[in-house]
Amino acid sequence: MSALPQPAVRGVGLSQIFEGRTIYKNVSFEVARGQVYAILGGSGSGKSTLMKQAIGLLRPAAGRIEVLGRDMYGDRGAGEDDDVLREIGVMFQSGALFGSMSLLQNVMLPLEMYTDLPLAGREAVARTKLGLVGLADAADMNPAEVSGGMTKRAAIARALALDPPLLFLDEPSAGLDPITSAGLDRLILELRDTLGATFVVVTHELASILAIADRCLMLDSVAQGMIAEGDPRELRDSSTQPTVRAFFRREAMA
Repeated sequence: MSALPQPAVRGVGLSQIFEGRTIYKNVSFEVARGQVYAILGGSGSGKSTLMKQAIGLLRPAAGRIEVLGRDMYGDRGAGEDDDVLREIGVMFQSGALFGSMSLLQNVMLPLEMYTDLPLAGREAVARTKLGLVGLADAADMNPAEVSGGMTKRAAIARALALDPPLLFLDEPSAGLDPITSAGLDRLILELRDTLGATFVVVTHELASILAIADRCLMLDSVAQGMIAEGDPRELRDSSTQPTVRAFFRREAMA
């Protein structure tokens, strides 16, 4: 019997504390390869904190997180495993593009840092990635010259630069109108299907969650931890947990 494929991300008993305040404790989950997995929760619940632990920016106060089969921390400091870092792509909430550089130059940055490709090769790869996200004609424009949706797409193109099997997207739809947001959701699914990549998406946008997520986990600041995990459509229809029901039904808590 063949072994089951190793999960793309596994968290075991994760906790985080800031200045004596517990953000969450004992969070465990697995992200299967090829999934779109969403991290949900209200403001202050620890969504982005959990992502920072997974991408090597924040050592957990307790627990272990494995990415692509490797312990992200172990005996090392945060973010010191370059082999893992080269296999993940990250899109931060604001896009985090350099305003003085063109979209093409922004996408070329990871290639300059992690490859020995000549300039022509780096440019060719970057133009290909921009083409994947529908920005081939905007390559020479600066971030200030494009819309918010185009900025998010360019940030995804940069995350794709090294062909990572695993991508983390922090609030990709934040601040976008419903039509642009729906287009970005469709892009994520197309990239998942075309590239076979795994996506971990931090979001509180209900429409996007139901449109793209195969599974999700939900954090809650009051409970200081994870209060639900599973198919978001099943959680919407069947959960008896009051906070989960309120979130998926857009209801105010009593």
